[in-house]
Amino acid sequence: MIKAGRVSVDGAPAHLGQKIDPVEAVVLVDGIRLPLNPAFVYILMNKQVGVVSTAEDTHGRPTVVDVVGAETRIYPVGRLDLDSEGLLILTNDGTLTEHLTHPRYEVSKTYTVLVHGTPDRATLRTLASGVVLDDGPAAAESVRNLDTHGDRTLVEIVMAEGRKREVRRMFEAVGHDVERLVRTAIGPLRDRDLKPGEWRHLTIDEVRSLYGAGVSGD
Repeated sequence: MIKAGRVSVDGAPAHLGQKIDPVEAVVLVDGIRLPLNPAFVYILMNKQVGVVSTAEDTHGRPTVVDVVGAETRIYPVGRLDLDSEGLLILTNDGTLTEHLTHPRYEVSKTYTVLVHGTPDRATLRTLASGVVLDDGPAAAESVRNLDTHGDRTLVEIVMAEGRKREVRRMFEAVGHDVERLVRTAIGPLRDRDLKPGEWRHLTIDEVRSLYGAGVSGD
């Protein structure tokens, strides 16, 4: 890979025999960052309802950090509401955190949402084109009905940002209250085997896939 020019170190092409400091050096393979710092921790958890997406809680409620019980100081990347479930990353890698949370990178998050009623095609188009919330317009990258059971519908919605309770507020704005919300993917990352309350460490390839998700942000 080095001979083929696929590896760079701190913005310059790597060369055979080169030595680097894995803590300080920025190494890219095919333009995507390679996580080398041994101090960095990357955890994927399936957050359950009733757990707070913070490192600490002044009200004494259980936090995602409590569930993981990591010895190293880590933080959740973004948030899931207290009554929401699904995939959440915890890490101490600030660069990855910024890549996944800053709107300019447009890293998508996918949610499965159980709503009251059945959104019709016009409603789905409205969610995709944008609805006006109290903190500005919000639009889905994509949205589709998955299944309907009586007066409730399972909807998949993909978002490129994550403002506070944004998905819930969007559905409320079009007349469909949310009963359950589960985040099923962060960028390309999914894990259907991870049960609520369970967690695991990410592989290097998974971390690189997250670094490669979205747009460059330049």
